[in-house]
Amino acid sequence: MNNKAEWMAVKESFIELRARDRAKSVLDEGTFRELIDPFQRVESPHLPLQGIVPQSDDGVVTARGTIDGQPAVVIALEGAFQGGGIGEVCGAKIAGALELALQDHEQGVPTRPVLLLETGGVRLQEGNYGLLAIAEIGAAIVALRPHTPVVSVISGMIGCYGGMSICAAGLSSHLIMTRQGRMQLNGSEVIEQEAGIAELDSGDKQKIWSMVGGKQRVEAGFADQLVEDDIGQIKQAIRDSFEQGVKKINRSAQVKLYQHLLAEIGSAEDLKPEDVREMWKNRKDETGAEKLEQLRQGWASSSNASGTRGEKWFHLLADHGDIRQGEAPSVLCADGRIGEENVRFISVVPDPNARFVRARNGEVGLDEGWSIAAYVREAMEADQDGQRRTIVAIVDVPSQAYGYREELLGIHLACAAAADAYASARLAGHPVIALIVGNAISGAFLAHGMQSNRLIAFNDPEVTVQVMSKQSAARITRRSIDELNEAATKVPGAAYDVQSFAKLGALHQLVDGINASSPDPSDVEKVQHILTDTIQEIRQSPVDLRSRLTSEAAQSGRAASVHVRKLLKEQWNQ
Repeated sequence: MNNKAEWMAVKESFIELRARDRAKSVLDEGTFRELIDPFQRVESPHLPLQGIVPQSDDGVVTARGTIDGQPAVVIALEGAFQGGGIGEVCGAKIAGALELALQDHEQGVPTRPVLLLETGGVRLQEGNYGLLAIAEIGAAIVALRPHTPVVSVISGMIGCYGGMSICAAGLSSHLIMTRQGRMQLNGSEVIEQEAGIAELDSGDKQKIWSMVGGKQRVEAGFADQLVEDDIGQIKQAIRDSFEQGVKKINRSAQVKLYQHLLAEIGSAEDLKPEDVREMWKNRKDETGAEKLEQLRQGWASSSNASGTRGEKWFHLLADHGDIRQGEAPSVLCADGRIGEENVRFISVVPDPNARFVRARNGEVGLDEGWSIAAYVREAMEADQDGQRRTIVAIVDVPSQAYGYREELLGIHLACAAAADAYASARLAGHPVIALIVGNAISGAFLAHGMQSNRLIAFNDPEVTVQVMSKQSAARITRRSIDELNEAATKVPGAAYDVQSFAKLGALHQLVDGINASSPDPSDVEKVQHILTDTIQEIRQSPVDLRSRLTSEAAQSGRAASVHVRKLLKEQWNQ
């Protein structure tokens, strides 16, 4: 072919394919074999309870086959069903398949994992079922990456949003995008709902596309390769990604680099996509180092006394330990002891003077995500030749930050960096515990806490776990607050209270009898004993997240997740 017209004549659209055909198109011809296909009718048990018709594959196609003759698993989300949202069944199909790919590698079978992402994130009608599944997807990706590249493709028309931008796109080894693809943590409607139209007009499609579209994401360094909407190009890009082999350091682990890049960003309100591309195009580690040091000097002289539960329990448990400084003031870090154990405590708190204004009320934002990652990785590096200290994430986070600048500058990757650090520490043998003392909401919880070996929560009415605020959830699902409350009575995953979350089986312990807001010494002592026992239990247990599905509560509370994994295992090598 000698000209563009000839090439265009044979171009085949990838975007126009449905999920099943997309999966077939990237596998070697004739090797496609679907696992848990629609004829087995493994459907969401939660949607019919809310008057929603389920789909027989629950919106995801999971297929075995080969890529260049090598064993592969391809996971394709169907954007036409529930916006590609992640519920319990489809989330278990994705996480379970990645877990089996990891098992293959551990047994000497090099299985190539590919994710074709068209997803709005958590399926809001299933809430915490999806949140748990996305955390497990992220855990499997981090565990797989030392064995094989994990390759993701964002083509269109939905894009990749929500927790999947953190735990799938953000954690993948290689990310391929088309110009039509979009990647964004917070949907534009949610940003407008939470922050106002002055922050982002969800109707300004041109601005949104220039902010989070494929071309911008690749040129700003948040994705690896821009391809045309063509089956052949995408297929070749996937193969090229595997040929590059395992990365020495993945994007979500490049903490210093991104801290230096962010340090270059001033307080100008009119930051434009082209500004970011120009400033970050070379992406050298030394860039911004001096400015970051200047920021750190200012941070070191500031202090927070927020009075939040997260701040209060941080100081009570750290008990005048070695306070770490150098990262954002909104991330508290201290090294202390519980019994005979060395422990690093980390908590996110409000900072009214934070340089990114959308992260001043305890949200996990850009500086917060990268600061968490820095503190966790500092502990990993210091302990690599000795006893791995425990890391306790004290969780009281209202949400991630909602803002135009946050999306433009990659809040999804900042959150992915924190999740990556916690997961990597867990896999390296550090006992990681999340102590939920207040709110544990959305991407903030995925970043700060959900990758822990064990989750512990206070049984208290002010402890809530969910995907987003009720107001935003109502707007996105086009339901009233009363309708959301009604759904929560039928579907525990849609509820906000911690007792409902406990029914899903992911909590290691729901702690009664604690005055969470005004604890006395006996409350603190009780929590210290619980942490001591939990640390010892973790040190004698596997480092993955399997305990969340083997608990007695999970056998009934997440029965579909358990069932899907059983079916996948049975069909994996048939």
